[in-house]
Order: sequence, then structure tokens, then C-alpha cells
Amino acid sequence: MLVTETLSEGLKRGFTVSVPSASIESKRSAKLAELSKTLKIPGFRPGKVPASLVKQRYGNAVLGEVLEAAVNDATEQLIAERNLRSVAKPRIEVTSAFGADDLEFKVEMELFPEFALPDLSGLALTRLTAEPEAEKIDASLAEIAARQKEMVDVTEERPAALGDTLVVDYAGVADGVAFEGGTGSDMPVELGGAGFIPGFSEGMIGMSVGETREVPVTFPEDYHAKELAGKAASFTITAKKLQQGTVPQIDDAFATKLGFESAEKLRGLVQSQIKREYDQLSRMRLKRDLLDALAALVDFPVPASMVDAEFQQIWARLESDRKAGQLDEEDAGKDEATLAAEYRAIAERRVRLGLLLAEIGRANKIVIQQEEMNRAIQAEISRYRGQEQQVYEFFRKNPQAVESLRGPIFEDKVVDFILELAKIEEKQVAPDELSIDPGEA
Repeated sequence: MLVTETLSEGLKRGFTVSVPSASIESKRSAKLAELSKTLKIPGFRPGKVPASLVKQRYGNAVLGEVLEAAVNDATEQLIAERNLRSVAKPRIEVTSAFGADDLEFKVEMELFPEFALPDLSGLALTRLTAEPEAEKIDASLAEIAARQKEMVDVTEERPAALGDTLVVDYAGVADGVAFEGGTGSDMPVELGGAGFIPGFSEGMIGMSVGETREVPVTFPEDYHAKELAGKAASFTITAKKLQQGTVPQIDDAFATKLGFESAEKLRGLVQSQIKREYDQLSRMRLKRDLLDALAALVDFPVPASMVDAEFQQIWARLESDRKAGQLDEEDAGKDEATLAAEYRAIAERRVRLGLLLAEIGRANKIVIQQEEMNRAIQAEISRYRGQEQQVYEFFRKNPQAVESLRGPIFEDKVVDFILELAKIEEKQVAPDELSIDPGEA
């Protein structure tokens, strides 16, 4: 075949490839001859069908197969001979199909950049660490105890106060008519608690056991029952019992109730959980610092197609946040052109770092073992309690979903490899400092 380079612009390459017509005809004749050995055509014995008849009936179909194979083979040969690493499948355009002339087609592709790996042993980083404070452990234990509080009847005669629980019968009407779900009995209502129509529980503050009261409310505009959304309503409330939550003391008996040997063991578990949270924050901070350091060490061109794809993902999330009214205040004050420029720069940085990490992993033969993939799949399945079997089936039937877990695992392994080479100083800080952006410190 004859190859002519037509484009060499940055990472983009273009070629015109010509395959001699004699080569195409030779391959077509060989395929037709092979086909004639097994053809069954009435009036002819197997293997005795005239070549002219075979060509007449199947020549065009076989030619299509031969041309497709010729284009693919020639493209693969071109890539192999020139040692090209294409970002994606090359774009091919046939400009002259087989006929009187040779087969000619254009090949265009974008290449992965070639760059030298930086000296990773020269990296100097600081790992921030923090230890759980006693106050933080005490607060976490208090939250656990609060979730285990026991309701006891209030025997003294007094009105219900914020934080108390009233056991009530209730009947609601909207436009003077009872509505579905608006009537109930013996329902415990925490005064000021979450999950009620605004004003419902608050309207019971000051009620005494045996008292009946009318409580006006207005349903939220986004209420799930559309026929009630935004409507005014009234509930007739009868207080039947007043209760108060008693938070248990954090002692050995409480710990045993939760399945621990002692309060000390429970405290130790809480402490270790907080420590794991701090360690995760520490790693995230160290990884971010590492990526910043790597970004400062390298500067090479990146494939525009990869930057475009990354930018589109970022922009889609930004548009989603905008529609939901959750756009960052700083971004909300910028025009479209400024935002696009800033996020395209972020996309380019991400692609460059991704290519650098991938090359470090490739050069150092970092691979993902099957057991690592299995653990990642299991961890993902465990996030969906009660739906484990459905999630398992989803991964089993969707290999691309499994592959989506491979990237983060590979990146973490490469990061760990780099951290082993880097010079790391340990520094203990207050827990709040773990999540402070270095630029804000």
C-alpha cells in the first residue's frame, strides 16, 4: 500500500492510503473460489459451480467484505508501522472505491501525547493528621444515646412544651371536606419535630391532656398530594397522652444493650470511626496536594477531543446545578464566556493529570487484580440495602458499569505508588484544618 501524510498539526494526524486494485481483485477471487467449494446451487454438484456464476451472484457481496477488510488491515498496518497511539478509533473516509482505480481512503486520528515522566522521588509533601478530641467523641456518643431515647408518660399536670411528645387523635378538613389521610388516632407527635406539615406540631404547643383544639395549617406548594398543595386546612386535635423522651445514661448497661462489652468498648469504636473519617480527609488533602505538585511539574499538549468530552461533563453538571438553583455564588456572578474559559482550563488540567497518571501506571506495570475489582463491586452493591440482588444483576449484565469502577481503583493505586516514592513530612493539626483549602489557609 502507498501512504501519504496529509496532516500533522499538534496531536492530529491525517493520511491518504492507497491499496492497489490488483491486491483487492486477488483477495476477492480467492474468497469467491473458497465460497464456490461449499455452494449448493440447483443443477450443479457441490464444488462444480462455474466461477462466472459465483462471481455474478456473490461478487458484489464478497467485494464489500474484501474492501472493508482491506481498509481495516491497511489502517492497522499504518498504525503499527508508524507506532501511533490513537486516542480513539480513527476516522476513515473512502474517497475512491474499487473499480478501475485503486482503493483510496483517508485516515484521521488524534494521538496520545509523548512526554517524559517527572522525577517522582523529588516530590516533597506534607501529610496532615488529626486525632479525635474527647469533646468530639462525647458529642458522637450523645447523638447515639439521643437516638435511643425512651418515651415515658408525664404524670404531672402541665401543658405540652416544645420537644415533648403528644399522643393525639386528629381529623383534618380542607374547604370543609375531610381528605384522604387526614384522620388518625393515637399518633405520637413530637412538638417542633420534623416531618409534619408546617404549623401542625407547633400548633399543639400549650395543649393539656384531654384538651381539644383547632389547628390551622397551609399545605406546602410542593406537597405530594397535588389536590392539597398550597391549600389551607384545619385539624381538630384531641390530646390523649403527654410523653417526654428520656436519654439513657452512657454506661456499661447502655453499651451492653447495643451489643458491646462495656462503655469503654463503645467509646473505643466511636473513636476509631472518627479517626477513620479524619484519615480519609487527610488522604484527600494529600492527594490534592500531590496532584497540584504533579501539575506544576508537567506541561504537554493534550488531545482536544478528550478535553471537549471532559468539559461537556463538567458543563452538564453546572447546568444541572443552575436549573436546581444550586449554582456556586462565585460562579453565579460570572458571564457564560468567563465560566466556559475557566472550566475548560479545569478540564484540560484533569485530562493532562489523567494521562500522566496513566503513563506512570503503564511505565511501572501497575495493574488491577480481579479480587480488587470484586471488592469494588461488592462495596458498590452494599450501598443499596435491600436491593443487593438487583444491583448484582445490573453489574453482571453491564460490563461497562463494571469498567467504570476500574478507573478510580487504578488512579488510587498509582497515587499510592507515587506517595511511596515521595518525601512526606507528617504534621499533626486540628481536625478543622484537614478540610481547609490550601489557597485559603
